[in-house]
Amino acid sequence: MDTARTGPGPPPARRWRPLLTDGLKFAAVAAALIWFMARSTEALGYHWQWFRLPRYFFEVTAAGVAAGPLLRGLGVTFQITLVSLVLAFGLGLTTALLRLSGAPLGRMTARAYLELVRNTPLLVQLFFIYFVLSPVLEISAFTSAVLALSLFEGAYASEIFRAGILSIHRSQWEAAYSLGLGTWRTYRLVILPQALRHILPPLTSQAVSLVKDSALVSTIAIYDLTMQGQAIVAETFLVFEVWFTVAAVYLLITFALSAAVAACERTIKR
Repeated sequence: MDTARTGPGPPPARRWRPLLTDGLKFAAVAAALIWFMARSTEALGYHWQWFRLPRYFFEVTAAGVAAGPLLRGLGVTFQITLVSLVLAFGLGLTTALLRLSGAPLGRMTARAYLELVRNTPLLVQLFFIYFVLSPVLEISAFTSAVLALSLFEGAYASEIFRAGILSIHRSQWEAAYSLGLGTWRTYRLVILPQALRHILPPLTSQAVSLVKDSALVSTIAIYDLTMQGQAIVAETFLVFEVWFTVAAVYLLITFALSAAVAACERTIKR
């Protein structure tokens, strides 16, 4: 018997239809937006100059082709995002474990950190770390940006980790203890692997938020993608072209991140 035709879900011949329909809808919306922007800028007397943008991605020098300011800024954005992402998830997991621990001091410390970070804007935290703590601790602007993003995103990630851990049934803990496992081995071998299935989608959303929030580091003179875009606009006055391009780059990054995590999620479910 052909298992491909008897399995769950629609027949193979019809599975492509929703994808085609969604693609056509997306193309129609994109075409409408492009038409609207073209008419709006035409009414303003604005002339598009897209042909001037490639030189800001790649520069031709005597030594050959080199990365332009937008690509250099993208590299800085990647560095800040990757380091902050690792630190934020590590801090989030640690905070979640402290809140679930039996130590009153640990729970109180984790609670104070959560309330302080979640109830103040990220921009204020970034300025406080850069202008107040940075001179005292003698840390660079890059380190200040990473520290601010890690603390901010880690607070939200901790609640995701805590919710995932609490979603595991109590019987799993009892089974692990009956096998002689301690608390930390139970977390590592039994609880966290199961919780990963539940927390992967919200963690992906938090990672996407981190990518977008990293644009704020341009306020402390870090030449990331956003800051490079500001510099190009100040030099060329290509306001629409540059900011649409920067937005498209951020969209590609977040879309690729979401697609990669979706593939990992499908692998885990198998």
